[in-house]
Amino acid sequence: MWLYNFGLSLYAFAIALVSPWHRKAKRWRDGRKHLLQRMAEAIDPSEPIVWVHVASLGEFEQGRPIIEKIRLEHPRYKILLTFFSPSGYEIRKDYPGADYIFYLPIDTPRNARRFLDIVRPEIAIFVKYEFWINLLTGLRRRGIRTYIVSAIFRRNSVFFRQWGGLWRQALETFDTLFVQNEESRILLGKLGFDNVVVAGDTRFDRVAQIAANAKRIELVERFRGGERLFVAGSTWGPAEELLIELMNANPGIKFVVAPHEMDESRIARLIGETRGGAVRYTRCTDSTVLDDKQLLILDTVGILASVYGYATWAYIGGGFGVGIHNTLEAATFGLPVAFGPNYAKFKEARDLVTLGAARSVNSYEELRTWFIPLRDNPEFLLKTSRAAKDYTTRHQGATGIVVRTIFGSAE
Repeated sequence: MWLYNFGLSLYAFAIALVSPWHRKAKRWRDGRKHLLQRMAEAIDPSEPIVWVHVASLGEFEQGRPIIEKIRLEHPRYKILLTFFSPSGYEIRKDYPGADYIFYLPIDTPRNARRFLDIVRPEIAIFVKYEFWINLLTGLRRRGIRTYIVSAIFRRNSVFFRQWGGLWRQALETFDTLFVQNEESRILLGKLGFDNVVVAGDTRFDRVAQIAANAKRIELVERFRGGERLFVAGSTWGPAEELLIELMNANPGIKFVVAPHEMDESRIARLIGETRGGAVRYTRCTDSTVLDDKQLLILDTVGILASVYGYATWAYIGGGFGVGIHNTLEAATFGLPVAFGPNYAKFKEARDLVTLGAARSVNSYEELRTWFIPLRDNPEFLLKTSRAAKDYTTRHQGATGIVVRTIFGSAE
């Protein structure tokens, strides 16, 4: 345990060291200044609280359907939402579905005690991957109902290593572990856990909400006009090189590219190398002429999921780096999806590939080979689109299982 606490202290020290020069580190540090004091001033301890913790934006999207179902069906509870990462907190700090939104204090023994003294949650819900040992120990000692949702466990993870005893002990805190698949249930069963429910992934419920409530984006409508649209979401440099080639080889197709990070040099390259003309979303006005532009660069946040609703095909970035981003936001609209080679850790991506609704590509030639039949064969396009849509529809329902189980035993 001392090694865990020492590691956290080193991590906090390293963040402080680089924060003057690193914007994300500065936000991480600044967001935690006087944090517990601000919590104590804001939170009414007499109110029943459900505490939901997420690491960042992706996990927030998994937790969001649960938060909103609790709000709808169990309104007596106040909801505290905490984030570990600035990339989630800064975008969702004004989210109206939660009563209180804060960073999570760094998980020292003292912070964990003070946090739980202030919040006094009746129920704690961790989303997917977050295992903070001191907080979990405190929750267990205080007898607070604690759950993890949309979790996924792999054979090579720390819980199943010889030296992973501390992490296995942390799992004992959870009243129920809601996992995404049967493999996770079997692995946990080998450790002696029988409080495991295969509920599935709440992201399927979230993307169904997104599709049902997709925003109308007039600028994208004007840009698309009567042409078909290819949307590439959360892209990085290597994929953008392939997409430039694809755009230049398909002048009759409109493209939207949404970079994962707004790197000005990459945006300049997209504009400079797209022969069909390009324009930035944030530079457009009602009078901007879009008919002669082939590429719209989505240099803003918060609307990509709705933009997929205007598309015929999609590319999801991240596959030439540490791993692909969200494929389900595109698949729920029935879009055939392509992505780079690093997708093996993402079950939904593997499933979509198996169903023929997605393709992993390593080169421009592979991207072209995937795209041309979908461009030229309407029947094949329809079949592939149905496979993507049907997959997302079949896997909905995890949110209902989670909320019924938790509140069936809490009230």
